[in-house]
Parts: sequence; structure tokens; C-alpha cells
Amino acid sequence: MGVPAFFRWLSRKYPSIIVHCVEEKGKVCNEVRIPVDTTKPNPNEVEFDNLYLDMNGIIHPCTHPEDKPAPKNEDEMMVAIFEYIDRLVNIVRPRRVLYMAIDGVAPRAKMNQQRSRRFRASKEGMELTDEKQRMREEVIQRGGYLPPEEIKERFDSNCITPGTEFMDNLAQCLRYYVADRVSNDPGWQNITVFLSDASVPGEGEHKIMDYIRRQRGQPNHDPNTHHCLCGADADLIMLGLATHEPNFTIIREEFKPNKPRPCALCGQIGHEIKECQGVAREKQGQHDEFAGTMPVSEQEFIFIRLSVLREYLSRELTMASLPFPFDFERSIDDWVFMCFFVGNDFLPHLPSLEIREGAIDRLVKIYKDVVHKTGGYLTENGYVNLARVEMIMDAVGVAEDNIFKKRKEDDESFKRRMKEKRQRMKREQQGPAYLTGGQFAPHALGRGRTPDAVENARHQAYDMRMQSNRDAAQSLKAMMRNGGGGNSAGPSDDANNNRGVKRKADSDDEPEPEDNVRLWEDGWKQRYYKTKFDVDVSDEGFRQKVVQSYVEGLCWVLRYYYQGCASWKWYFPFHYAPFASDFKDIQGMFSDFERGTKPFKPLEQLMGVFPAASGNFLPETWRNLMMSPDSSIIDFYPDDFAIDLNGKKYAWQGVALLPFVDERRLWAALADVYPDLTSEEVRRNSLGSDMVFVGKSHPLSDFIQELYRAESHEPTEVPPELCHGIQGALSLDDDPILPDKTVSSPIPMLRDIAQNSAIGVRFKDPQYDEGFVFKAVLLPGARLPTNVLKPEDWDRRGNQPWRPQLGFNPNRQQAHLDQSGFRALGHSLRNQHSGGGQYSNAPPPSSYNHHGNYRSPRGGHQQSFQHSRSGGLLGTPPSFQHQPQFPRQQQQYRGGPQSWDRAMQSQQAAYHHNAGRSGGGAGPSGYQQRFEQHRGSDWRERQEERGQQYQGYSSSNRGRYPAPPPSRRYNWN
Repeated sequence: MGVPAFFRWLSRKYPSIIVHCVEEKGKVCNEVRIPVDTTKPNPNEVEFDNLYLDMNGIIHPCTHPEDKPAPKNEDEMMVAIFEYIDRLVNIVRPRRVLYMAIDGVAPRAKMNQQRSRRFRASKEGMELTDEKQRMREEVIQRGGYLPPEEIKERFDSNCITPGTEFMDNLAQCLRYYVADRVSNDPGWQNITVFLSDASVPGEGEHKIMDYIRRQRGQPNHDPNTHHCLCGADADLIMLGLATHEPNFTIIREEFKPNKPRPCALCGQIGHEIKECQGVAREKQGQHDEFAGTMPVSEQEFIFIRLSVLREYLSRELTMASLPFPFDFERSIDDWVFMCFFVGNDFLPHLPSLEIREGAIDRLVKIYKDVVHKTGGYLTENGYVNLARVEMIMDAVGVAEDNIFKKRKEDDESFKRRMKEKRQRMKREQQGPAYLTGGQFAPHALGRGRTPDAVENARHQAYDMRMQSNRDAAQSLKAMMRNGGGGNSAGPSDDANNNRGVKRKADSDDEPEPEDNVRLWEDGWKQRYYKTKFDVDVSDEGFRQKVVQSYVEGLCWVLRYYYQGCASWKWYFPFHYAPFASDFKDIQGMFSDFERGTKPFKPLEQLMGVFPAASGNFLPETWRNLMMSPDSSIIDFYPDDFAIDLNGKKYAWQGVALLPFVDERRLWAALADVYPDLTSEEVRRNSLGSDMVFVGKSHPLSDFIQELYRAESHEPTEVPPELCHGIQGALSLDDDPILPDKTVSSPIPMLRDIAQNSAIGVRFKDPQYDEGFVFKAVLLPGARLPTNVLKPEDWDRRGNQPWRPQLGFNPNRQQAHLDQSGFRALGHSLRNQHSGGGQYSNAPPPSSYNHHGNYRSPRGGHQQSFQHSRSGGLLGTPPSFQHQPQFPRQQQQYRGGPQSWDRAMQSQQAAYHHNAGRSGGGAGPSGYQQRFEQHRGSDWRERQEERGQQYQGYSSSNRGRYPAPPPSRRYNWN
């Protein structure tokens, strides 16, 4: 959804909706990978029934990742997609349904945004290639070093569009993947797997929502099904709320800003291509064995609990003394509708509503103030009451002028603070303007160095004055050689010269784009319509036309979210939105959408969204329509186009001013080239159907096998008792996957499935009569989950300490070790590579490493202890390195690395707490030092030999040495 800051705003305003995923990792034994057993209980302490995957959110990061090297070929991309799905199934562990949906042909309203994205991607790719070539020439001319340019074909991400060979191959690979997992993974054998590939029209997330809506309308649906939807788009949160399912969770990647990216020119990390100096690459590793690798941290996942979001909204939207009964489900629908005003994939946001400026909070406040006058809610089951919406828009329109002025003030204040920050950082980097030298030079304190006595101070002062005069003379000569002038060589000239340099240094700010609209000044509406639409503000008819199209868009989007696609051909025909104050008399502007519209075919959509640079994915004769000057639709494919920043700072935030595609002209031009399609291209240009796969042990497997034996060509209804209440129609597949039939691998690096136990069949969702309305209500029998928010969660502020919750159990015990626990862990863990390993102890903090040393009688190494002011002994956490290996079974620390870090912090805190409570008296460390001094060096050598003997104790020579005392903390003998 086109709200870049929506999730950031939502997670900051309602922080308790976020839960960090607990992921169990597979193990490696004797170089053999042992996968995770997903049949075991979910480590997140929650059991999910259905897992839905919006596959485009998986395909893009796997095919062209930003934080790690890209796959070398298409086969590696497919394997990366398989591994990504494996991780998600391992985390979620669905027990009933796995639904994988790939974006198919989208509605026309969405195609405009797809067209803009693909034209931008093509333009940015060409600009990056030109910039790389220009920077390479500049760096080489300066004598820099750059690795030889690789001749590598750039992966065009535009191929991730329905109708291309890549998407067709992906569908075949996913069929193989499902068959392999159902046959070999116990966690897959009893679930129902749905695959909706790119040949099925509709966006992936909306195909998922359509499946949920249609299943909810069936009498056998379980109202307490726990859904989990994977995807990074913000509109998934709206869609999840729109289902009114009480148990709905979203899983997505945790966003980590400022990830290191390699330079596109030299491949090194730490700078961008504009800053590349061509410095030779440093050796990575002792023998440069890590060359060509990037420091990559595995992506972590988080859960977004919509049930907790409903708790927050219940408190925020509840209104007292209403003239009508309060219905929380209806208020949620109104909240979802109001979020459309700040942006979505189908409409531009209103100029006065920016989510970063608290637009949603402002709309909610206006909504609660106005709802008493409206006499009811704004929406019902996906249909909009325009008369009530007009009251909201009137209230926003009254505040528009103040909103624009406040935005300008905040922008100027931000720029001023950033400029002061840059100047402050520059002063800190430059240091003092003048430093004395010689014996008057400043020295750092605390280095144990005593300042030398001053000698011949008058001669030293004379040298300093002469050096200052020489510097001033050289500065004056340099200024005069550069054409400067002045009456004297005094400090004023030098100051003027410095001021000139300073102004040049401060001018490194990025140039501000020219804003001809100036919304913060009077006359902003006149300038807006003249600049953006090239019409006069007095043209009331045009303004009403823009408002009418926007009103139709609001009705279309809400219907799309709650009832499905109302029209495949409708779209908003302008690049910009009207003002809220223009929404006058909108009640009669919309009646209904045209019925019976059909989606584009896949190759037709490619012609509607692709730039000419991506024409290689199309048949040759179709490609000529994009490139030939004689083409009747050549104007649809401009080589270059303008991007209007529209008050924003970055190009990706701007508006791509592309011509809209006239579908009638497009179809007329394609009619002449349709006969040129091959049989394979005709197959890729046809619309497909969903597939369902089950294993041999699934109750539905025998029923499907009977269909294939009977060769039934009529759709057959699914018996709901065989598939967790799921209903729909089954029909035979032309190229089916059948049990005990070998499944060929489409990827050369993967084996064929010889022992296949999966079976696949076509599936169609339950059908309803035209005009049927899906009710946006809680279903009878639905049990609301237990509230999890506490009183302190309502008023949580950003300055309070916050610790992420792991899993769904808020009472999960956090791991904690005291000093005895650390000692027991040190004894039980095996030391590898001289104490290295996952749980090996790092050297103690520097605050522990001074004063006395204690030589352990159990080993030859030394442990440091710190004396308190009163002379008492406070022991640091004992080191685990070089500890003897005791013959006891190795224990595992269940807290994981994060819990380990928390335990170490708790240990250090306990140490400092005990340090403050220590009493007087000579501690054992001081006693040990005096004792060693009394005995002499011979005694210390004997003790070292004894310590080496203790180090030799292990399970292999158990009988030679007695085990250390189990009860005493330290042996001071």
C-alpha cells in the first residue's frame, strides 16, 4: 500500500502489537544437515491453523537482494525462494492450510502504479549504468584502482510480472517444491497446500483475502481459525482487520535501517558510488580467503498481532453518548476507510494529509467529533455513505490552510537544526583553531607522564610570534596569486578568505527543488491547479470532475477490500488528488460500477506496464509496437519522462508523469499481432486456476485419486469433513502430480522425486450469486482472544526502557545466571580451539583488569580480581577458557545468544552491586600475593607445575586425577 511511513507510525503508536519470532534452527551432524521437526509444538507458544504467503514479497528479495550477493542464475534464485519458504513454515508451523499466492494480472487501477514502478526501475537502471561508466573513467584518470569490469547480464526485475517465461518457470518449480516437501517433510504431510500462480488473475494478497471471505461465508467454516499472513506491505494490516477474524497475525521481516551496501563500482562497503576513490581493497582474512564475501546477518522476523491492535483501537475509538448503538466492528471499518486518505496503491493521497504529520490521528479526532452529527457510521460492509464522508472532509478542509503553514514552519525548523548539527560536527572534527607547539604543546592527562619544566620561555614565545607572521604572509601571497585583493595583510583579509571557504563548505547542502505551488502562501489553490492540472481554479467543472473520480476511487478501494474487485477496468485518471475543501455535494457523485468487466490477459498487461527497455520479455512482433516509430501506440512508451517531486525531497517519492494507456487503442493495435503468437506463448497468455496438493496420509487424498480414476470432467464439490471444513470445487489437472509417479525436477541441481506421495488437483473457491454481500462482522461462535495489554501499555512513552517480547507468551521466563551458574556452565561446556566456541568467555571488562592478580590452584592461568576501597575481595565472573573438562554430560544453555547477553549484563550488574557492599579486611587476593612473596619463586614454579597437571584432567584419564571439590567456591590452599 502506498503509505511508506504507515508501519513505522503504527509500531510506534501501538508498540505492543510487535512480537519477535522464536525460530528453531536445524542442526548439522557429521556434515549432514538435520532439518527442524515442524510437527513439534510451535516454540512461539501459539499454534497457527493457516499460513498465507504473499509470494511477491518473497520473490523480490530472493532474486535481487540488497544486503548480500545476488544469485548467479535463475536456478539459484529458485533454491533461495525454497529456503525462504522453509524458514517461514518452520517459524509458523501451520496445521491445516498453506496458501501460496503469486500476483496475477491486476485490476486496471493497480496497473497504473505497476507501470510507474517498472518505468522507474528501467530508468534508474540505465542511469546507474551511465554513472558507473562515468565514475570509472574519473577514478582511473586520477590513478585509482578498480577491479576489472565484469561482463554480467543485469537481472531485470521487471520479469517478475505475469506472462513472462520467468513466472511460468517459477510456477513449475513451486509445483515440484510442494511435491517434494509433502513427500519428505512430516510437517507437510497432513496440511492442505494451495498454489495460486501468476496465471490466476488478481493480486496475491487479494486472492488470499478472497479465499478467506468465501470460506467464511460457508456453514462449515471454523470461526476460531488462527490465520497468519506473510508480507511486508502495509495494506496487509488493513486487509487483516477487514476480515473481522478474531485471530489474525501478520509475519514480516524486521526492518533494520542503514544496512551496509557495497559500492556499485569497486564492491567495497563504507561508501557510495559518488564517493568512490578507487582505493585498493584490503586483504580480508590472513590469506584473503574471505574476498568477495559480504558481512551478512540473517534476516529476523516479527509478528504483528492484529488482536492486540484491536485492543488499542477499542480504547481509542470507543465513544460515549452516541445517538445510536456503538458497534466496535463498524468503527474498525471506518478507521480502515480513513486510512485510505493518506495514501494507497490506487489513489494519490490528499495534499493536506501526511502520515508523518499525524494525519490519521487528526482524522480520528475529527471523526469522533463529527460522528455525533452524522447519525451513523461512514461505511457498512464495504459500502460508503458519502453524505457522512463529506462532513469529515469539510472539517479537514477548514484546517487545510493552517496545515500547510505548519508544514512549512516544521520544514524550516528541521533544516535549521540539521545545519546547526553539521556545523557543530565540523567544528568538532577540525579541533581548536590554534595549538601551541614545543614545550607549550598540550599533553593528555592520566598517561603517567610528568610535564617537563619550562626552559627559556621568552625565546619560545618569540619563535611562536614569528611563525604566526610567516603563516599570515603565506596566506596573503596565496590570496593575491588567486586574484584576490586587499589593502593590507592583516587578519581581516585572512578572516575574509576563511569566511569565503566556510561559505563554500556550508554550501554542500543538496539543492532544494523549486516549488512553484507554495502551499504555505495565499493563493495556493490557484497555483496548485494551474501547475498540476494546467487549468484555472475558476474552472469549477474540471475541479468537480477530479473530485468525482476521487470519490469513485474511495468507493472502489473500500469495495475491493471488503467484497472483491468491483470493476477490472476502473482507474483514477489523474496524477494528483484534489483538496479536502473541494469535496462539496459529493453525495450524488457515485452510483455503482459497471458489471461484468474482465481482467487483461497476461501478455496484454505486459504491454500496458512495461517500458520499451523490457520488451525482450515479449514476442518480437509485440515488441515492435513499443519501439517502431510507425507504431500506433508508440506514445505509450516514452524513452524519458519527468518526475515531479511534488514537495518531496527524493525522486522515489515523486510522481512519474507517464501517459495513461488507452485500453481501446491498445487492443486495436494488438489485434494485428495476435496471430503471430506461438503455441507456448498462447498458453502463457491464458488464464489459469488455483491448485491444491495433499499427501497420501491426508483424508482428502483418496477422494482425489478416485476422481482421477473415474476421469470425471465435471467440477466436484469438496466434502468439508475431509478438509477441516474447506469447501470448493475440484477438477482434474491436465498435467497432474500423482502418487508413486516420478516428479521431474525443473532445476538441474535438484533430484527428481522418485518416491512421490503428493497429489494435485485444480481448485475453485465457492461461488456466490451476483450481488451477494459478505458481512463484515464477527461470526457466531467466534471467541475473542484474552486481552494482553496492561495499564502501563496504554501510556508507554518512547523514553522508557523497552524490551522485545519473544513469542506469544508474555510470561516467558527470561534466562538468568548468577555466579554459581556461570561456574557450572564453564565446567560443563566443552572448550574448542583453546577455549573458543559459541559460549566461550571473552576477556573480562577493562574495569576488572587491574590491581591484584589471583593464580588459580585449579589451572595455571590467572584470574583478575578487584579490590574495594576497604581492601575486600570482589571476584569477577570466572573465565571459562582453559577450564578442565569434567566427565559430565554437556548441558545446553536454553536462553540463546540474546538471553546469554542479558545474563552477562545481569552478571555485571550483580558484580558492581556486590562491589558497593563489600566490607573491610584483607581479601584472599591480597593474602595470596603476600603468601607468594613469602614463599619465593621456587614455590611459585611448583604451583605452576601443579596447575598444568590439573589442566590435563579430562574424561579420558578419569582415574589418574581426582575431580575438583564440588562444594567449595575457591581453594585458597
